[in-house]
Amino acid sequence: MIAWLQRWSVWLAFPLGAVLALAFAPFNVWPLAILCPAALLLMWEGAAPRRAAQLGFWFTAGLFLAGTYWIYHSVHVIGNAPIWVAFFLMAAMISILSGYSALYGYFQARWLPESGLLRWVVVLPAGWVIVEWFRGWFMSGFPWLALGYTQLDTPLAHIAPVLGVYGISLFVMVSAGAVAAIVLARGRMRAVALILAVLPWLAGFALHGRVWTQSIGEPVTVAIVQGAVPQEMKWSLEQRDRTLDLYRRLTEPHFKAQIILWPEAALPDLAHALVDYLQLLWRDANGAGSVVVMGLLHQDPETGRVFNGVLALGEDVQWYDKRRLVPFGEYFPVPAFVRQWLRLMNLPNTDISAGQKTQPALRVAGQLLGVTICYEDAYGSMQLEVLREATLLVNVTNDAWFGDSTAPHQHLGISRMRALEAGRPLMRGANDGVTALITYDGKVVSMLPQFEPGVLTGIVQPRTGLTPYARIGNWAVLTTCLVLIVVGAGAIRYRRHRRL
Repeated sequence: MIAWLQRWSVWLAFPLGAVLALAFAPFNVWPLAILCPAALLLMWEGAAPRRAAQLGFWFTAGLFLAGTYWIYHSVHVIGNAPIWVAFFLMAAMISILSGYSALYGYFQARWLPESGLLRWVVVLPAGWVIVEWFRGWFMSGFPWLALGYTQLDTPLAHIAPVLGVYGISLFVMVSAGAVAAIVLARGRMRAVALILAVLPWLAGFALHGRVWTQSIGEPVTVAIVQGAVPQEMKWSLEQRDRTLDLYRRLTEPHFKAQIILWPEAALPDLAHALVDYLQLLWRDANGAGSVVVMGLLHQDPETGRVFNGVLALGEDVQWYDKRRLVPFGEYFPVPAFVRQWLRLMNLPNTDISAGQKTQPALRVAGQLLGVTICYEDAYGSMQLEVLREATLLVNVTNDAWFGDSTAPHQHLGISRMRALEAGRPLMRGANDGVTALITYDGKVVSMLPQFEPGVLTGIVQPRTGLTPYARIGNWAVLTTCLVLIVVGAGAIRYRRHRRL
């Protein structure tokens, strides 16, 4: 079996990576998150550095092609870019992300060729997590499809408040390495590998029921408005007034809710062009005891810079501005001549400006809201500072860019992980789904159907206190991984040197 797997490994790496995408939402076949990486480790066994690099590249390419195919929809179908531009951007992104895995495959084969439990269960899993983390921030980063997101409904989810999503990825890879060891090892070593395969799950069970944060104050009533305006219609002049009327009409019956949440860029205009509309909304909501929190674009009158923001219409007008922008979606890191070509092709080419790196929580209805916009919530470490004061989390997004694909469900899983890591409930407002209320332990308690206008109502319990992850961030798991790599690789090389 192993000989067959290794013989055909070049042909199997890509489909195995693609199958791994089924471990993520909405399919949630979580055992694949262990079995598919275990198969890659088996294919790496004894492979020459160049071949190991090829296997790592094609495995990751399969994962990201199957897992992020929806980029084509956002670039070509919604963004109206030519097909070749959509394919070029997808190919470039997948190639870069796969290149990290190729380098990892090369170096592990070049510097750590010897078999054994230290290689399979210690060094290779730790290296995998370092690569996941690195691709999540380097050159803006793309932290999508980290293995930890596959375990939201398994005992390993209880590790999130301690070590975050990358900590779960480490435990998943330890299990994958143990599976590879069970296949490759013999005798007593196989028995040890079996024990090591079980240990991560025992750790998850041990943390079950451990609560790291505390309730504070009374529950808060909320109403989340989902306009479900199709993205291709959202910014048309003919649709503008209908959208304004739609959000007003959906909101009015819920004016007594303490917090009313609208999604990202809910209204199709800049804030200064909607002053009368916003003043009337503020008057009626405030008179009923409600605060409206909405995603809205706004422009600095002095500099002309445009921001993707969240506006809170409470006692004071407060803004949060998006800090982590989407390359080629919200800003265009290209030379002037490329920007001119985009303009000639009638393609988006105007930059949105990033907000300040440090922004306080929004004071709303007696609560402190830790806000993220769109895929900002994929960067868990960005929220650590605001968690020291936030009692509730909010994410507003517009996943209409991705149509009826897996993207909104994957994004919902990311939001669930942020709630788990922080020990805070999270209100999620999406233009056409998935709009949801998520508890402090990452459970979805209610949600709206996708692509239908509606209002999700419910009660959330504010919380305070810091989880271990909120105190330390990713440093705990990264330091652990680096120590495992250094100690494990050193022990392997020392043992080999003694035999010589």
